[in-house]
Amino acid sequence: MGLQNKPKLSKEAFDQLRTLIYAKCGISFSDAKKYLLESRLAKRIEARGLKTFEDYIYFLNYDAQKESEIVFLINTIVTNETSFYRDPVQLKGFDQGVVPKLVEEKKKANNKRMKVWSAASSTGEEPYTLAMMLLELGLGNEGWSIEVTGSDISDNVLRSAKAATYEQYAIRNATPQQLARFFDQKDKMYTVKQDVQRLVRYKKINLMNSFETRLIKDNDVIFCRNVLIYFDDASKKKAVANLYDSLAKGGYLFIGFSESLHDITRLFKPVRFCGTMVYQKI
Repeated sequence: MGLQNKPKLSKEAFDQLRTLIYAKCGISFSDAKKYLLESRLAKRIEARGLKTFEDYIYFLNYDAQKESEIVFLINTIVTNETSFYRDPVQLKGFDQGVVPKLVEEKKKANNKRMKVWSAASSTGEEPYTLAMMLLELGLGNEGWSIEVTGSDISDNVLRSAKAATYEQYAIRNATPQQLARFFDQKDKMYTVKQDVQRLVRYKKINLMNSFETRLIKDNDVIFCRNVLIYFDDASKKKAVANLYDSLAKGGYLFIGFSESLHDITRLFKPVRFCGTMVYQKI
């Protein structure tokens, strides 16, 4: 498809696209994102054998593959870099603040189960990292039941997560000790070892769907980082309410550095661990 033949996104088609996306997953696109949609979807329209954005919108509404295509559409637009041991300040708050506090409380209650949910986990780097950190803290040797759940709305990224094999760039933040302990290397690829993989399960979850989020309940910790930035206030409130319901009493929610619950909800108490802000379920 040459430059002259690239499909043009009309204002009407743009409004239809962003309304559809918002209805499916709560992600809101401003007028400023029109060019982004147009440029990123032009090749997809060609790949589908279509000619116009109007054709593509019809496909999204009526084709038998519409659901998987909508997920592909969302993944095309929403880019979220991920890697192992990303954002060490927050992870320090997790392994030196939140987890030791939870362990102390759970031991008193004779409860040795630790449940962690990595929401919008993409290709799996975050949930595997959290499982590794729990093992580094010794929970794997003390009779604890460790349950880490990774979730996303994309079947493709969930398949990649389950494969648990990564290029060197994804593991750039891991120490040599962590690489030796938790990864098997073959050529330039790194596969997460089975003792970590067995602690992590994956589910297809839409954070806007309360029925789906209720399937993952009584979590001690939820990580939902750099997700709320794509939502408008109404969608943020709905997603955060679903996360709240999925937390155990006194559980903790980690969100992105640039995100805040200040104008979204008063159901959480902000607490600080090791220099990072965390939200505790009241």
